[in-house]
Amino acid sequence: MVVYVVANQKGGIGKTTTATNLAGILGKKGKVLLIDADPQGNSTSTYEAQVTDHATLYDVIIDSDKLPLEDAVQHLPNGDIVASDPLLAKAEKMLDGDVEGFYRLKDAIDMLDGYDYVVIDTAPSLNITLYNCLIAADKVIIPVTADSYAMQGIDQLNETIMAVKRRQNRNLEIAGLLLVKYSGRSNLERETKIAIEEHAEKMGTKLFDTTIRECIKTKEAQEQKKLLIDYAPKCNTCVDYVAFVDELIK
Repeated sequence: MVVYVVANQKGGIGKTTTATNLAGILGKKGKVLLIDADPQGNSTSTYEAQVTDHATLYDVIIDSDKLPLEDAVQHLPNGDIVASDPLLAKAEKMLDGDVEGFYRLKDAIDMLDGYDYVVIDTAPSLNITLYNCLIAADKVIIPVTADSYAMQGIDQLNETIMAVKRRQNRNLEIAGLLLVKYSGRSNLERETKIAIEEHAEKMGTKLFDTTIRECIKTKEAQEQKKLLIDYAPKCNTCVDYVAFVDELIK
């Protein structure tokens, strides 16, 4: 089982789009579990998962009796998901001073059987929930955009990932930076792409060869609560994500 975390502390960068597309495409190759670790719950909304009448990630992380992750899994038309909960925003205070609290998600995933891949969607912040995700992960995917603020916060995220790798998860690695919402039509975009590629090398990782174009079908799929691979598999964005997943798993 491979655990992927999609992370970037900058908001509006396409983490949920990347996480749901990654989960959907991997779901055509094996058994996938999507975990929504963002209190905003966008992945949860896309999957139309329950929050109030079903155990969520909050219960798994906070429950002192260590609720099994499988008890929080919802089997839905879009796939299997552990839903987020707005209460996740309170996890920081509730687990403050609890060293074991950093390992709740790892312990829960370690006990999980039957999945080939786990994909974790994260919030745009560096908090105890993100630490839980990084400690549980094998690989981190960092979506970025080709604008003047592209690398804002990336160095701090990289420092956090490297700290977790040194102290808590030696197997953790950055799979790469993924350029999203990219057309390549302007000089600024092309120049920024080169700069991002150079920065990725300094981080000891890479910029994926595959870039992700935008198209209206992505928003349509989200509004229809469908995965893009099922809703519009031939649209540019989906074709690019399929190519990205092929590059990732090779």
